[in-house]
Amino acid sequence: MARIPAVEHSFAACPLPPSPDPSATASTAAGAVDADVVGAVLRTARAVLTERVAQASEIDTSFAGELAGRVADFTLDGGKRMRPRLLWWGMRACGAADAGSTAAALRLGVALELIQTCALIHDDVMDRSRLRRGKPAVHIGLAARAGLSPDSERGSAFGTSAAVLAGDLALAWADDTVAETALPAPVRRRIGAIWRSLRTEMVAGQYLDLHGQATGGSSAARAIRTACLKSALYSVERPLAIGAALADADEHTTAALRSAGRCAGIAFQLRDDLLGVFGDPARTGKPSGDDIREGKPTYLLAVARERAEAAGDEGALAVLGHAVGNADVTEGDLADVRGVFEATGARAHVEQKAERLRDHAVRRLGEAVDMDAHGGRQLLGLLRTVSGDPSGFGPATPDDPGGHHSPAAAGVLSAAEGGHVR
Repeated sequence: MARIPAVEHSFAACPLPPSPDPSATASTAAGAVDADVVGAVLRTARAVLTERVAQASEIDTSFAGELAGRVADFTLDGGKRMRPRLLWWGMRACGAADAGSTAAALRLGVALELIQTCALIHDDVMDRSRLRRGKPAVHIGLAARAGLSPDSERGSAFGTSAAVLAGDLALAWADDTVAETALPAPVRRRIGAIWRSLRTEMVAGQYLDLHGQATGGSSAARAIRTACLKSALYSVERPLAIGAALADADEHTTAALRSAGRCAGIAFQLRDDLLGVFGDPARTGKPSGDDIREGKPTYLLAVARERAEAAGDEGALAVLGHAVGNADVTEGDLADVRGVFEATGARAHVEQKAERLRDHAVRRLGEAVDMDAHGGRQLLGLLRTVSGDPSGFGPATPDDPGGHHSPAAAGVLSAAEGGHVR
């Protein structure tokens, strides 16, 4: 296979001039951030990452240019910024608007983007993905940057190893950003506990997903647990909890907000599982059936298997046994799998469960915040979007490691906030 050309990264090729202290965002009015949450997060991210890359340059210029700069560019270039949005609107819906909370929310939003960078880089290594956001995945780009073919044994080994280090660096920067954010002592303790849980839950969810693929499946209960860890807690509930902590929300408000986030996050993953099999590739951005080819241990698959086993349907089990985890499945095989999901009632069951979870998320949000207030309205729109409610702003869009999601909703959400798509 032809060698992929090296891609020069902006931090390496054209270092930015010294930036103001990231804490300068403390003077930013919360109302101005409301109008463009994504833009405010990106401005803060650029300031934070410029400082990080400068520190890396003091250690070694090649390390800074080839690895640190790539991590910075990856973080700045692409993604829907859903986690920082959830953090921001969780804080605003709970009533915070002071300069200190505003600055802290933006910095912690950058930390969430950095931990997501870690997850995506490592996920692409584990899945052997060649592309991410339409560009060479980090392990592919690093091999090419070193003048090696990503398809050679030497190039693959170097790219994979270097990408692991890049993900580790993103995680270290995320932790540093949290540690260096100015917070009152009680708030720091609350956010520290949330952050520690978020990091471990992210790894646990990824491990359960990886284990399910390796062993050929999991129970419906384990599939839900994996979805909770990978999508609900890491992507929705914990960012909301950080926002509530910044606003010094009481225990009742925080519990209701967390419950709303967990329900919306699981609903998102269930709908994403459905899109992975039944979705239109033009909307999902991936070939329909990839979850089947990869043997993803989804809730949809687990329900279909359990129902087929309970009914003694050997034909359905044979279809699933042949197709799941088979990279060479045909379109006919995939059609047969879809037929099993329909005939066993798995598809209808998953759709109904996602709808119940969405409705519960909205009810719990109403117990936590005033949904008629500006912050509450924005947060309601985000949670409806995450959970796939057609009355929300658009289809589900969190930027998870699976990379299944439509880019369409990002523009709608950004327009609703007065921001820009990145």
